[in-house]
Amino acid sequence: MPLSRLNTEQYKAATTNAGANLIVASAGTGKTSTIVARIAYLLNEGVKPEHILLLTFTNKAAAEMLERVQRHFDKNIVKKIESGTFHAVSYRLLKRIGRDVKLKTPKDLKMLLKTIHAKRRFDHIDSSVKPYQSSYLYDLFSLYQNSSIDLSFSQWLDEDGSEHRSFFDIYEDIFEEFKELKKEYGYVDFNDLLIKMRDALKGNREIRFSEVLVDEYQDTNILQNSLIDAFDKKSLFCVGDYDQSIYAFNGADIGIIGSFNERYENAKIFKLNKNYRSTSKILSLANRVIKNNLRLYDKELEVTRTGACVAPKLLVYDELFAQYHSISELIKSTSTPYEEIAVIFRNNVSADGIEATLRELGVTCKRKGGVSFFESREVKAMIDMISVVVNPKDMMSFIHIFEYAKGVGPALSKEIFEALFKLGSGDIYQGFFHPNDISNPFKTRTKNYQLGLFDDNFEFGSVGRFYKLGFEEAFLSNPVLKHARLSEDGAKFIYAFYKYLKNTKKIKNPKTIISHVLTCELFGIIKDILATQRATKKDGSVDNDIKKQVKERIERKGYLLGDIAGNYASNERFLNAITLGSGEMSEGEGVNLLSIHASKGLEFKEVFVIDLMDGRFPNRKLMSKGGSLEEERRLFYVATTRAKDKLSLSFAKYDKIKKISYIHSPFLSEAGLIS
Repeated sequence: MPLSRLNTEQYKAATTNAGANLIVASAGTGKTSTIVARIAYLLNEGVKPEHILLLTFTNKAAAEMLERVQRHFDKNIVKKIESGTFHAVSYRLLKRIGRDVKLKTPKDLKMLLKTIHAKRRFDHIDSSVKPYQSSYLYDLFSLYQNSSIDLSFSQWLDEDGSEHRSFFDIYEDIFEEFKELKKEYGYVDFNDLLIKMRDALKGNREIRFSEVLVDEYQDTNILQNSLIDAFDKKSLFCVGDYDQSIYAFNGADIGIIGSFNERYENAKIFKLNKNYRSTSKILSLANRVIKNNLRLYDKELEVTRTGACVAPKLLVYDELFAQYHSISELIKSTSTPYEEIAVIFRNNVSADGIEATLRELGVTCKRKGGVSFFESREVKAMIDMISVVVNPKDMMSFIHIFEYAKGVGPALSKEIFEALFKLGSGDIYQGFFHPNDISNPFKTRTKNYQLGLFDDNFEFGSVGRFYKLGFEEAFLSNPVLKHARLSEDGAKFIYAFYKYLKNTKKIKNPKTIISHVLTCELFGIIKDILATQRATKKDGSVDNDIKKQVKERIERKGYLLGDIAGNYASNERFLNAITLGSGEMSEGEGVNLLSIHASKGLEFKEVFVIDLMDGRFPNRKLMSKGGSLEEERRLFYVATTRAKDKLSLSFAKYDKIKKISYIHSPFLSEAGLIS
């Protein structure tokens, strides 16, 4: 059983009584084993599996933990345990109690916000200050939701004083319209999902748990913590390490783990200090640095590995790219398998140099954070095409598809969608094929000078301009073709979409619908546009051989997506699985090139932490925008404790491209590598 393999510290934590329990698990101390053992203990004590909730920060982490539990319990018992990310769990529980949610990614909703923001003017208020762009404004609002419960968006923006005060009313009104549009089309983003779940728990007696377990507790933000507190539960079991709290930029609040014993009555704190991952010399270096941060709870990593070990190395270079070349040479000549090597960096710009030099030497590598299979434009287009069939209210998928329509931008495509939506009484399929008798389905909003609303008056165009294009009579009679700004190319694209929708509406199987997508005219247009873009040379000419190869690769991705879809019985289940889990998938092999945030939770035989120059690491620019030296130090701690056997730390004195001189990171001095 899992309990029999625990050390004394882990055993005490895993078998503690119900209540508010915090397990401070330092790097490499077996937190996963402790969580698995705790679940086993609960099951052995007679707790029903459906009364156990496991919250993690990746679905992969939850799956791995339950896979380990399943080695000792029947799979039919284990599968009843509710587990996954805050978002995945919230989605399932909301569905269980009959709440309809249509989850959209931030990229989708940024596009929606852009269509609202684009109709605003700001220069009539204060021309000396540049208003926030829509994408940045969306990110700011998301951070606000994660960081505050009691303040309005304007109050939160103004906490430290803001030069944008004159725009606050416009910003608030933009998000009010954004909220109404999301409500109208049934959209929720990831934050909305947690807020809806938290609100649904108020007075709800259907959802109750004997114990809620939370992994990576130090990374929780105020919104997530409010959800944890909202669950009706008898016991709380939180596992985390304040020294590995590195997500402040995303709203994570180290004060949540730091105030645990103050917020919960009779709280108990357990500490896991025995490290099973790294050598004594690596741990000694990590301890020397992190001790310079405030100790929220007393602890110190203890070494369990014995025998000879290699001391961490300091690699100093005169020039930045000489550093990348040298490290690439060291990696090429090492006996360590490439998959067991990681190059870790503070800033993504550092990855470009090391990736280029590794590939130049023929060393295979994979870079976490690159364009994944699910993020490629062709796959996203296919998913959007399925989504708009499954959910005729899905404006964002419609707008994404129409990004490929010549002469149709996001604002016009939104107007077309809204018109079809109105013509079909909330269903664009009906808007195309059984439209209401409405002569002008295009809506405008009342102008408001103060809120920056300056809509142009709508004008009709003649449908006769499209007669020569050979459209069906029923299609030609649709009022959407009367929009004055609609060109012939735009009308042709709408017609291709019309035919696609007509032929796929009744297809319920995701693999079948993907097969249809791959052969329809609409995707053929999209495929040709993407292939042309990728085959266009610097002189503007198109390499037809490359274009043909690109089309073949796009088609292969379509077949692969079809294979994945074959695992799902319905289009809706397939789309939700893609939205909630695709970000955790990666491709490639070889040396691991990782930002520190991407390296979290991983371990490697050999680790190189590069570009340890003051300014780059710690990143002084981010510190000046609200970061802190303490957070940068925690990042250093996380990076160094990924190493099991060998650790190399490097910096360069000069960048010949930018003509910048550097001094070493203060963390190297704290580590005792530079006096």
